[in-house]
Amino acid sequence: MGGWTGGIALRALAAIVCVIAVVWLALWYFIPAPPHEITIAAGIKNGAFERIAESYRERLARHHVKLNVRITKGGQQGLGLVQNPESGVDAAFLFAGFSNSAKSPDLVSLGRINYAPLWIFYRGETLDRLTQIKGKRINTGPALRVLEGKILAAHGVNDSNTTILPLVGPAAAEALKAGKLDVAFLPPQELSSPLVQSLLRDPKIRMMSLTQADALTRLFPELHRLVLPQGVVDLENNIPASDVNLIASTNVVVVRKELHPELIYLLAQTLQEEHGGDGIFQHAGEFPTQTDPEFPVAEEARDFYKNGPSLLQRYLPFWMISYAKRVAAILVAAVAIIIPLFTYGPKLYDWLVQSHLNKLYRRLRAVEDGLHDDLTSAQVMALQGDLEGINRAARILPRRHSDVFFSLIMHIDLVRTRLASRLVALHGERAA
Repeated sequence: MGGWTGGIALRALAAIVCVIAVVWLALWYFIPAPPHEITIAAGIKNGAFERIAESYRERLARHHVKLNVRITKGGQQGLGLVQNPESGVDAAFLFAGFSNSAKSPDLVSLGRINYAPLWIFYRGETLDRLTQIKGKRINTGPALRVLEGKILAAHGVNDSNTTILPLVGPAAAEALKAGKLDVAFLPPQELSSPLVQSLLRDPKIRMMSLTQADALTRLFPELHRLVLPQGVVDLENNIPASDVNLIASTNVVVVRKELHPELIYLLAQTLQEEHGGDGIFQHAGEFPTQTDPEFPVAEEARDFYKNGPSLLQRYLPFWMISYAKRVAAILVAAVAIIIPLFTYGPKLYDWLVQSHLNKLYRRLRAVEDGLHDDLTSAQVMALQGDLEGINRAARILPRRHSDVFFSLIMHIDLVRTRLASRLVALHGERAA
């Protein structure tokens, strides 16, 4: 009995181990562990995006994820890198208007992260409408592409009636201070950036307050009207001296669709921690956004912004989440296997025992059929050997208390008696 049941138990255990191994391998493929390293394209050196990326790096390091910051020549290069799976770049900062889902179908958004004010500084007579810069010396750059293509054209400003110089950032600011530019357009950056602060505090330089800001936001829905309140930069020196009307777009972080879902969750958490507070131009909770006018928002990011961190994210370190999901999936699979075993196991067990009994009965029938032939003493003894083998096999069967077992033993004893009688008869004939 022990050997027979032990064999079944061993086979069952081997089957369970195989099932668990197959499930684990499948989960390893379908729920891969997230990488512990990610690369983001952060625009030009010392730009606003690089400063934000450095802050992201510190926050991600707390979860033991390394953020590599790739400096580029501008948003167009960053867009090309994040679209190329072979570049090693997983995410990128983009200005509004650089691309959209039709042009970049493999990218998804993590939401708009902040306002991108268009800083316009000038020197000389008061300017409050963009039409007034016609005929002056201004600058341009990649970050101003939306402005060039739409807003300036709407005001009739173009390179045929205005001197447009290819100066960007610090170069444009220095040219404005030196009198080589009349109007300087700075790429979107924070109010606290050294470049903006230096121009705000220069007594010869003024910031343009657009009286047509509301009209511009109606004509160009991707733009927003912002107000820089009087004295908000420096109350003591009253900088700025009056409220300034600005126009702004929004910045976005995009990632490739195939980026690991857990990394998207972690990036969404990082964005919320970094940009979710209040500021000069925004209210708490305004960023990051759950919608994006140009790209679909990643489902994991939208879920995080809407519902907050999941149960696993609240109580487990980042690196343990994928393993916890695998273990949970294995437990579900185990339950799905064990419950049917409890239901159908006894039936399967009965079928196995009955099948073995049927085999013994067939062997017993063969011995019994052999009694109908004319046999020698050696043949009868051979049949007795077969019968004893059947008897030993029956004795190790489980459920020896059942009616089927006793019925088999009775038949074995009956055939044994008949074989003994046949053997006695044969010995008697030989003696005669």
